[in-house]
Amino acid sequence: DMLVVDMQDVGLRFYTYYITMLQIMEVCAEYGQEVVILDRPNPNGHYVDGPILDMRYKSGVGWLPIPVVHGLTMGEIANMAIGKGWTPWVSLHVVRCRNYDHSTHYQLPIAPSPNLPTQHSIYLYPTTCLFEGTVMSMGRGTDAPFEIYGHPDMRGCSFTFTPEPNAGSKTPPFEGELCHGVDMRGIPVEDIWAEGIDLECLVEAYHNLAIGERFFKPVFEKLIGVDYVRQMILSGATADEIEARWVEDVERFKIERRDYLLYAE
Repeated sequence: DMLVVDMQDVGLRFYTYYITMLQIMEVCAEYGQEVVILDRPNPNGHYVDGPILDMRYKSGVGWLPIPVVHGLTMGEIANMAIGKGWTPWVSLHVVRCRNYDHSTHYQLPIAPSPNLPTQHSIYLYPTTCLFEGTVMSMGRGTDAPFEIYGHPDMRGCSFTFTPEPNAGSKTPPFEGELCHGVDMRGIPVEDIWAEGIDLECLVEAYHNLAIGERFFKPVFEKLIGVDYVRQMILSGATADEIEARWVEDVERFKIERRDYLLYAE
């Protein structure tokens, strides 16, 4: 009779739950079925950051022309996708959250996936997930995925870890190898909120390994959503210079999304 969507998203363009929702909505539109979304708070819903996806890089880790951190709930994404014509019209009903707005710092009671086991990892994820588009380890196969990063050949690092198979990663990168890197677990959450996406660690790791273009994998553009970030890093740009490129994108998106918000900013 209808499709009910009840999934805990974390508010990032490359976190795939919203993509599954949109794909199923398209099928419901084809068959004339109603969609009901039991909305949930977005733990990263208090800000917007990152470049808007260049649709040349549309993939299973990026489906809509939205920033990396879009600041929308699942219900709001569905509203915007229909309103902007990104997905076919479907009969949609969103059951709204009570006592929530976009200034709320929502603490998830249950981990949304095995590799985001802590609230701190969810806050760092917009930054550390970008390492998946490089030769680096981002902590898969440890007890701190997306809160640490490293590589066997990194230099000058006092922190080390050794990835091993676990529930979140059966074949983690650098399995059984000693990685040298950085532990981000001590960064206060208030600092993460204030900084948003922080490319400084990515730029530093690139220069530390000193392997040039081989630092990046093809999936990097699918994650960050544009081609200029890799190009600017290769040309020697600073993190601040790169991040300045998407400021106007963020402000434009904030205006575009207002008609589709279900909760106060």
